Amino acid sequence: MSENAAAKERIKEKQTAIEAQIKEYRRWENLHELIGSADGKKYRNFAQGLTFEMMIGHANRQLQKMTDRYLLARDDAQPLELNVVDNYQAGEIRSTKNLSGGESFIVSLSLALGLSHMASKNVRVDSLFLDEGFGTLDEEALDTALETLAGLQQDGKLIGVISHVPTLKERISTQIQVTPQTGGRSQLFGPGCNKMDVIERAVDAG
Repeated sequence: MSENAAAKERIKEKQTAIEAQIKEYRRWENLHELIGSADGKKYRNFAQGLTFEMMIGHANRQLQKMTDRYLLARDDAQPLELNVVDNYQAGEIRSTKNLSGGESFIVSLSLALGLSHMASKNVRVDSLFLDEGFGTLDEEALDTALETLAGLQQDGKLIGVISHVPTLKERISTQIQVTPQTGGRSQLFGPGCNKMDVIERAVDAG
């Protein structure tokens, strides 16, 4: 009788050990499924996905200051791809490839602001330069974008806008104008510039 009880105890101990091994196996299996691959691609995607998720969160906070229509979200099938939730279309999920010029500009601006916010945790980001894109905006979207940039300026950031849009010249008081000269050069006019300030213009060699 004592031998039978001892055998049962050994079996019980082995079952406990097996259950512990199964639990450990499942833990490693989950890790492998999530980040494990011989070339390290799964782990890179996992780490990039965490950063991407953080950037989307910061971008959405900036986007909500500009419009209540859009929200950014990760694509379920492609975790490093971006989709746009259109609240004016019953929450329809749209690809960024299907956005109009004005919509693309607003989304790009929110992403740039979100990225600068992330970078500012490690490196102080005091300046932000935007190169064109304003020509695709209607009057309302342009007002929203400029109000957002003005708000950033009040927070102590230097915002630079590079554009040929005439409306911006009327809205932005401090300007540096680039005037083409002969010989592939341009001259700068504005605060901090003098007549001797000349820059080389890029020449397309074809």
